[in-house]
Amino acid sequence: MKIIIVTPQPPGSTLGNAITANRWAAILRGLGHDVVLAMRWVPGNEKCDVLVALHARRSYASIQQFRQSDPVRPLIVALTGTDLYGDLPAGDLEALQSLELATRIIVLQESACEELPEKVRPKVAVIYQSAVAPSNPRQPREDCFEVCVLSHLRDVKDPLRAALAVRQLDSASRVRLLHAGRALSSDWEEKAREEERINPRYVWLGDQPHDEAMQLLSGSRLLVLSSLMEGGASVIAEAVVSGVPVLCSKIPGNIGMLGRDYRGYFPPRSHADLGALLRLAEMEQRFLEALRQRVLALQPRFAPEAERASWSQLLSNLRI
Repeated sequence: MKIIIVTPQPPGSTLGNAITANRWAAILRGLGHDVVLAMRWVPGNEKCDVLVALHARRSYASIQQFRQSDPVRPLIVALTGTDLYGDLPAGDLEALQSLELATRIIVLQESACEELPEKVRPKVAVIYQSAVAPSNPRQPREDCFEVCVLSHLRDVKDPLRAALAVRQLDSASRVRLLHAGRALSSDWEEKAREEERINPRYVWLGDQPHDEAMQLLSGSRLLVLSSLMEGGASVIAEAVVSGVPVLCSKIPGNIGMLGRDYRGYFPPRSHADLGALLRLAEMEQRFLEALRQRVLALQPRFAPEAERASWSQLLSNLRI
């Protein structure tokens, strides 16, 4: 089949939607399909058997034009965190119309269905994002308790929450926080550099190639994800397949990936609660090991073969 994937971010971007689009393109090509990535579908420019549109609101023009051009061909709409926890609850008409026009709807974690209107839920397929652990993982350092943050610096990621949390640790703590991610504004860059200046436990590494970020993750005792909104964070999948426990904000997108009874959640924006979890993980080996065992049990969910099988099943059920 000829499949076009529309993403509102340039395919070469290091932001979430583009990364997802590129991974899906590789999976679909591996299944034998002809795949094109584009920022917009334009009538007459590209003919295809299936359109996959990332982001219900931002890809609405492509979704509407595709459906107007052919009311029958399959249209798959993949929902992001902004869709699920921003535009749809706010009643955005374009996002809601995209759901109506879609043949199928993809979400990246199981809690997402709860955010959708009842009448479109039968269209939903959950496809967990997969990841591959480094072939030569870095060994954890013995001279400190290294924790990492892998997140670009922008408001929705609350990116300095972990830095605020480690400030409150007592002098006996050996926690060292390494943060890899690009500042998406000069204001965030200034904040990160100032945090480095005043916080001896915090190191901002800036933007890192994916392979280097995965090496950083593989040798860390913990990953911290403090986002205020997530559709299904790929970094959680990367931590799970690497066997690295996660401390993350208790938001629906994270709960949908790790489960309601996971013990590593903290309330959003609460560096006090995050600090308490960091202290517990450092001091209580049983707690850290319990998190690690839970993560190891989740590895099959985020395996590449599981994501490939989900796509194969979804496409086979379209009956083109």
